[in-house]
Amino acid sequence: MDLTAVRTFVAVADSGQFQEAAAVLAVTQQAVSKRIATLEKELGVRLFTRTARGAGLTIDGQAFLPHARELLLAEERATASVGSGRRPLRVDVVGARLAPAALLRGFHEAHPETALDVVTLFDVDSALTALRSGAIDASFRAVGMPGRPLPRGVEAARVYDEPVQLLTGPGHALAGRRAVSPGELAGHRIWMPGIVEGTEWAAYYASLAAEFGLTIDSSGPNFSGAVQDAVAGSSTLATLVSEGTRLVWPEGHDLRRVPLLDPTPVYPHSLVWTATHPHPALAALRAHLAGTRPPRPATRTWVPGWAESVRGVFRP
Repeated sequence: MDLTAVRTFVAVADSGQFQEAAAVLAVTQQAVSKRIATLEKELGVRLFTRTARGAGLTIDGQAFLPHARELLLAEERATASVGSGRRPLRVDVVGARLAPAALLRGFHEAHPETALDVVTLFDVDSALTALRSGAIDASFRAVGMPGRPLPRGVEAARVYDEPVQLLTGPGHALAGRRAVSPGELAGHRIWMPGIVEGTEWAAYYASLAAEFGLTIDSSGPNFSGAVQDAVAGSSTLATLVSEGTRLVWPEGHDLRRVPLLDPTPVYPHSLVWTATHPHPALAALRAHLAGTRPPRPATRTWVPGWAESVRGVFRP
Protein backbone atom coordinates (compact mmCIF):
# COMPACT_ATOMS: atom_id res chain seq x y z
CA MET A 1 0.00 0.00 0.00
CA ASP A 2 1.31 3.46 -0.96
CA LEU A 3 1.96 5.26 2.31
CA THR A 4 1.98 8.62 0.53
CA ALA A 5 -1.64 7.98 -0.42
CA VAL A 6 -2.41 6.86 3.14
CA ARG A 7 -0.84 10.04 4.52
CA THR A 8 -2.93 12.07 2.08
CA PHE A 9 -6.08 10.25 3.19
CA VAL A 10 -5.37 11.11 6.84
CA ALA A 11 -4.68 14.76 5.94
CA VAL A 12 -8.03 15.05 4.15
CA ALA A 13 -9.83 13.30 7.01
CA ASP A 14 -8.28 15.68 9.56
CA SER A 15 -8.92 18.87 7.60
CA GLY A 16 -12.25 17.96 6.00
CA GLN A 17 -11.19 19.58 2.73
CA PHE A 18 -9.06 18.51 -0.23
CA GLN A 19 -7.79 22.07 -0.63
CA GLU A 20 -6.74 22.32 3.03
CA ALA A 21 -5.00 18.93 2.85
CA ALA A 22 -3.14 20.05 -0.26
CA ALA A 23 -1.87 23.12 1.61
CA VAL A 24 -0.75 21.01 4.58
CA LEU A 25 1.05 18.52 2.31
CA ALA A 26 2.46 21.26 0.02
CA VAL A 27 1.06 19.63 -3.12
CA THR A 28 -1.68 20.56 -5.58
CA GLN A 29 -5.33 19.76 -4.97
CA GLN A 30 -5.24 17.68 -8.15
CA ALA A 31 -2.46 15.55 -6.66
CA VAL A 32 -4.51 15.01 -3.50
CA SER A 33 -7.55 13.93 -5.55
CA LYS A 34 -5.45 11.56 -7.64
CA ARG A 35 -3.89 9.91 -4.57
CA ILE A 36 -7.28 9.44 -2.92
CA ALA A 37 -8.75 7.98 -6.12
CA THR A 38 -5.85 5.54 -6.39
CA LEU A 39 -6.26 4.47 -2.75
CA GLU A 40 -10.03 4.03 -3.16
CA LYS A 41 -9.43 1.90 -6.24
CA GLU A 42 -6.90 -0.26 -4.37
CA LEU A 43 -9.25 -0.75 -1.41
CA GLY A 44 -12.34 -1.17 -3.56
CA VAL A 45 -14.41 1.30 -1.52
CA ARG A 46 -15.22 5.00 -1.41
CA LEU A 47 -13.48 6.76 1.45
CA PHE A 48 -15.06 10.20 1.16
CA THR A 49 -18.31 11.80 0.16
CA ARG A 50 -17.51 14.96 -1.76
CA THR A 51 -19.65 18.07 -1.47
CA ALA A 52 -19.26 21.74 -2.32
CA ARG A 53 -18.28 22.39 1.32
CA GLY A 54 -15.58 19.74 1.61
CA ALA A 55 -15.11 16.03 2.15
CA GLY A 56 -16.76 13.79 4.74
CA LEU A 57 -15.71 10.26 5.63
CA THR A 58 -17.90 7.42 4.46
CA ILE A 59 -18.55 4.48 6.78
CA ASP A 60 -15.67 2.66 5.09
CA GLY A 61 -13.49 5.75 5.50
CA GLN A 62 -14.27 5.89 9.22
CA ALA A 63 -13.37 2.22 9.57
CA PHE A 64 -10.09 2.67 7.68
CA LEU A 65 -8.92 5.85 9.49
CA PRO A 66 -7.54 4.30 12.73
CA HIS A 67 -5.68 1.65 10.70
CA ALA A 68 -4.28 4.34 8.40
CA ARG A 69 -2.92 6.18 11.44
CA GLU A 70 -1.30 2.96 12.66
CA LEU A 71 0.34 2.44 9.26
CA LEU A 72 1.86 5.92 9.40
CA LEU A 73 2.96 5.41 12.99
CA ALA A 74 4.69 2.17 12.00
CA GLU A 75 6.47 4.07 9.24
CA GLU A 76 7.58 6.70 11.75
CA ARG A 77 8.95 4.04 14.10
CA ALA A 78 10.88 2.37 11.29
CA THR A 79 12.43 5.67 10.23
CA ALA A 80 13.21 6.65 13.80
CA SER A 81 15.20 3.46 14.29
CA VAL A 82 18.04 4.79 12.12
CA GLY A 83 18.85 7.69 14.47
CA SER A 84 17.40 11.10 15.24
CA GLY A 85 20.34 13.04 13.83
CA ARG A 86 19.64 11.82 10.28
CA ARG A 87 16.00 12.79 9.96
CA PRO A 88 13.72 15.83 10.32
CA LEU A 89 12.38 16.93 13.68
CA ARG A 90 8.95 15.27 14.03
CA VAL A 91 6.33 17.18 15.97
CA ASP A 92 2.70 16.25 16.59
CA VAL A 93 -0.10 18.81 16.56
CA VAL A 94 -3.79 18.16 17.19
CA GLY A 95 -4.90 19.67 13.88
CA ALA A 96 -3.65 21.87 11.05
CA ARG A 97 -6.15 24.64 11.84
CA LEU A 98 -5.42 24.95 15.55
CA ALA A 99 -3.04 27.21 17.46
CA PRO A 100 -0.18 24.71 17.98
CA ALA A 101 0.20 24.42 14.21
CA ALA A 102 0.64 28.20 14.07
CA LEU A 103 3.30 28.02 16.81
CA LEU A 104 5.13 25.40 14.78
CA ARG A 105 4.87 27.51 11.62
CA GLY A 106 6.50 30.33 13.54
CA PHE A 107 9.41 28.06 14.45
CA HIS A 108 9.77 26.93 10.83
CA GLU A 109 9.85 30.53 9.61
CA ALA A 110 12.47 31.44 12.21
CA HIS A 111 14.55 28.31 11.52
CA PRO A 112 14.07 27.41 7.84
CA GLU A 113 17.30 25.41 7.93
CA THR A 114 15.74 22.87 10.31
CA ALA A 115 14.01 20.00 8.51
CA LEU A 116 10.57 19.54 10.04
CA ASP A 117 7.89 16.83 9.80
CA VAL A 118 4.43 17.66 11.16
CA VAL A 119 2.12 14.79 12.15
CA THR A 120 -1.41 14.81 13.56
CA LEU A 121 -2.12 12.08 16.08
CA PHE A 122 -5.55 11.61 17.60
CA ASP A 123 -5.14 12.22 21.32
CA VAL A 124 -2.64 12.51 24.15
CA ASP A 125 -2.42 8.73 24.61
CA SER A 126 -1.44 8.25 20.96
CA ALA A 127 1.08 11.08 21.30
CA LEU A 128 2.66 9.60 24.44
CA THR A 129 2.94 6.19 22.79
CA ALA A 130 4.65 7.76 19.78
CA LEU A 131 6.98 9.81 21.99
CA ARG A 132 8.12 6.84 24.04
CA SER A 133 8.69 4.72 20.94
CA GLY A 134 10.72 7.46 19.25
CA ALA A 135 8.22 7.87 16.39
CA ILE A 136 7.93 11.59 17.21
CA ASP A 137 10.19 14.02 19.06
CA ALA A 138 7.62 16.34 20.61
CA SER A 139 3.89 16.98 20.82
CA PHE A 140 1.60 19.91 21.61
CA ARG A 141 -1.01 18.66 24.09
CA ALA A 142 -2.98 19.52 27.19
CA VAL A 143 -1.65 17.26 29.94
CA GLY A 144 -2.09 16.62 33.65
CA MET A 145 -5.64 15.22 33.64
CA PRO A 146 -6.75 13.46 36.84
CA GLY A 147 -5.54 9.89 36.94
CA ARG A 148 -3.36 10.44 33.86
CA PRO A 149 0.13 11.37 35.10
CA LEU A 150 2.90 11.75 32.56
CA PRO A 151 4.96 8.56 32.22
CA ARG A 152 8.43 8.48 33.69
CA GLY A 153 10.92 10.21 31.41
CA VAL A 154 8.29 12.42 29.72
CA GLU A 155 8.54 16.17 30.34
CA ALA A 156 6.13 19.03 29.60
CA ALA A 157 5.99 22.81 29.75
CA ARG A 158 3.05 25.14 29.11
CA VAL A 159 3.69 27.20 25.99
CA TYR A 160 0.34 28.88 25.27
CA ASP A 161 -2.79 29.56 27.29
CA GLU A 162 -5.28 30.08 24.46
CA PRO A 163 -8.50 32.01 25.21
CA VAL A 164 -11.77 30.19 24.54
CA GLN A 165 -14.54 32.16 22.82
CA LEU A 166 -18.27 31.80 22.20
CA LEU A 167 -19.38 31.37 18.57
CA THR A 168 -22.98 32.31 17.75
CA GLY A 169 -25.22 33.14 14.85
CA PRO A 170 -26.58 36.68 14.38
CA GLY A 171 -29.94 35.80 15.98
CA HIS A 172 -28.57 34.42 19.24
CA ALA A 173 -29.41 36.29 22.44
CA LEU A 174 -25.69 36.87 23.14
CA ALA A 175 -24.62 37.72 19.58
CA GLY A 176 -24.62 41.47 20.14
CA ARG A 177 -22.57 41.41 23.34
CA ARG A 178 -18.99 42.68 23.34
CA ALA A 179 -18.14 40.01 25.93
CA VAL A 180 -19.89 37.60 28.27
CA SER A 181 -18.82 35.79 31.41
CA PRO A 182 -18.70 31.97 31.44
CA GLY A 183 -21.42 31.90 34.08
CA GLU A 184 -23.81 33.68 31.69
CA LEU A 185 -23.65 30.66 29.38
CA ALA A 186 -25.50 28.51 31.93
CA GLY A 187 -28.86 27.54 30.46
CA HIS A 188 -27.69 28.03 26.85
CA ARG A 189 -27.20 24.95 24.69
CA ILE A 190 -23.58 24.64 23.56
CA TRP A 191 -23.09 22.08 20.80
CA MET A 192 -19.60 20.55 20.40
CA PRO A 193 -19.83 17.23 18.51
CA GLY A 194 -16.04 17.06 18.17
CA ILE A 195 -15.62 16.07 21.82
CA VAL A 196 -14.52 12.42 22.18
CA GLU A 197 -14.74 10.81 25.62
CA GLY A 198 -11.35 9.95 27.11
CA THR A 199 -9.41 12.65 25.23
CA GLU A 200 -7.64 15.60 26.78
CA TRP A 201 -10.08 18.10 25.25
CA ALA A 202 -13.00 16.12 26.68
CA ALA A 203 -11.37 16.41 30.13
CA TYR A 204 -10.92 20.17 29.64
CA TYR A 205 -14.51 20.87 28.60
CA ALA A 206 -15.89 18.58 31.32
CA SER A 207 -13.98 20.66 33.88
CA LEU A 208 -15.21 23.87 32.27
CA ALA A 209 -18.83 22.71 32.31
CA ALA A 210 -18.60 21.60 35.93
CA GLU A 211 -16.98 24.87 37.04
CA PHE A 212 -19.55 27.20 35.46
CA GLY A 213 -22.67 25.01 35.27
CA LEU A 214 -22.67 24.79 31.48
CA THR A 215 -24.59 22.39 29.26
CA ILE A 216 -22.26 21.07 26.56
CA ASP A 217 -23.90 18.71 24.05
CA SER A 218 -21.38 16.46 22.26
CA SER A 219 -23.95 14.30 20.46
CA GLY A 220 -24.01 13.75 16.71
CA PRO A 221 -21.32 13.30 14.03
CA ASN A 222 -18.84 16.13 13.48
CA PHE A 223 -19.31 16.77 9.76
CA SER A 224 -17.20 19.54 8.25
CA GLY A 225 -19.09 22.83 8.57
CA ALA A 226 -22.12 21.27 10.28
CA VAL A 227 -21.67 23.17 13.54
CA GLN A 228 -21.24 26.53 11.79
CA ASP A 229 -24.32 25.85 9.66
CA ALA A 230 -26.43 24.94 12.68
CA VAL A 231 -25.23 27.86 14.80
CA ALA A 232 -25.72 30.37 11.99
CA GLY A 233 -29.42 29.61 11.66
CA SER A 234 -30.28 29.25 15.34
CA SER A 235 -31.34 31.76 17.99
CA THR A 236 -30.58 29.34 20.85
CA LEU A 237 -27.61 27.22 19.75
CA ALA A 238 -23.96 28.24 20.20
CA THR A 239 -20.56 26.58 20.36
CA LEU A 240 -17.12 27.22 21.85
CA VAL A 241 -13.96 27.75 19.81
CA SER A 242 -10.38 28.58 20.67
CA GLU A 243 -9.19 32.06 19.77
CA GLY A 244 -6.56 30.85 17.31
CA THR A 245 -8.74 28.28 15.54
CA ARG A 246 -9.04 29.13 11.84
CA LEU A 247 -12.66 28.92 10.72
CA VAL A 248 -14.21 29.55 7.31
CA TRP A 249 -17.92 30.01 6.73
CA PRO A 250 -20.15 31.41 3.97
CA GLU A 251 -20.59 35.18 4.05
CA GLY A 252 -24.31 34.90 4.74
CA HIS A 253 -23.73 33.05 8.02
CA ASP A 254 -22.59 36.26 9.76
CA LEU A 255 -21.21 34.31 12.72
CA ARG A 256 -19.98 36.19 15.79
CA ARG A 257 -16.97 35.43 17.99
CA VAL A 258 -17.77 36.72 21.47
CA PRO A 259 -14.90 36.90 24.01
CA LEU A 260 -15.39 35.28 27.41
CA LEU A 261 -14.29 37.47 30.32
CA ASP A 262 -14.28 37.50 34.12
CA PRO A 263 -12.71 34.99 33.96
CA THR A 264 -11.42 34.07 30.50
CA PRO A 265 -11.21 30.27 30.13
CA VAL A 266 -7.93 29.36 28.45
CA TYR A 267 -6.90 26.07 26.89
CA PRO A 268 -3.48 25.03 28.26
CA HIS A 269 -1.25 23.96 25.34
CA SER A 270 1.98 22.30 26.50
CA LEU A 271 4.99 21.06 24.61
CA VAL A 272 5.66 17.44 25.60
CA TRP A 273 8.91 15.58 24.95
CA THR A 274 11.20 12.90 26.36
CA ALA A 275 14.72 13.26 27.66
CA THR A 276 15.75 9.97 26.03
CA HIS A 277 17.62 10.37 22.71
CA PRO A 278 16.44 13.95 22.03
CA HIS A 279 16.57 15.20 18.47
CA PRO A 280 19.34 17.79 17.98
CA ALA A 281 16.76 20.43 16.89
CA LEU A 282 14.50 19.95 19.93
CA ALA A 283 16.50 22.44 22.03
CA ALA A 284 16.06 25.07 19.30
CA LEU A 285 12.29 24.47 19.25
CA ARG A 286 12.05 24.81 23.02
CA ALA A 287 14.16 27.98 23.02
CA HIS A 288 12.03 29.47 20.25
CA LEU A 289 8.80 28.77 22.13
CA ALA A 290 10.24 30.18 25.35
CA GLY A 291 11.28 33.37 23.57
CA THR A 292 8.09 33.90 21.57
CA ARG A 293 5.43 32.66 23.97
CA PRO A 294 2.18 34.57 23.31
CA PRO A 295 1.24 36.95 26.13
CA ARG A 296 -1.35 35.84 28.67
CA PRO A 297 -4.73 37.56 28.42
CA ALA A 298 -4.88 40.83 30.31
CA THR A 299 -8.01 39.71 32.14
CA ARG A 300 -8.36 37.11 34.89
CA THR A 301 -8.12 33.59 33.48
CA TRP A 302 -9.33 30.11 34.36
CA VAL A 303 -7.83 26.69 33.67
CA PRO A 304 -8.70 23.36 35.28
CA GLY A 305 -6.79 22.75 38.48
CA TRP A 306 -5.11 19.73 36.94
CA ALA A 307 -3.50 21.92 34.25
CA GLU A 308 -1.74 24.04 36.89
CA SER A 309 0.62 21.15 37.60
CA VAL A 310 2.43 21.90 34.32
CA ARG A 311 4.70 24.90 34.58
CA GLY A 312 5.60 27.27 31.76
CA VAL A 313 9.33 27.49 32.39
CA PHE A 314 11.84 26.12 29.89
CA ARG A 315 15.37 25.09 30.65
CA PRO A 316 16.77 24.09 27.23
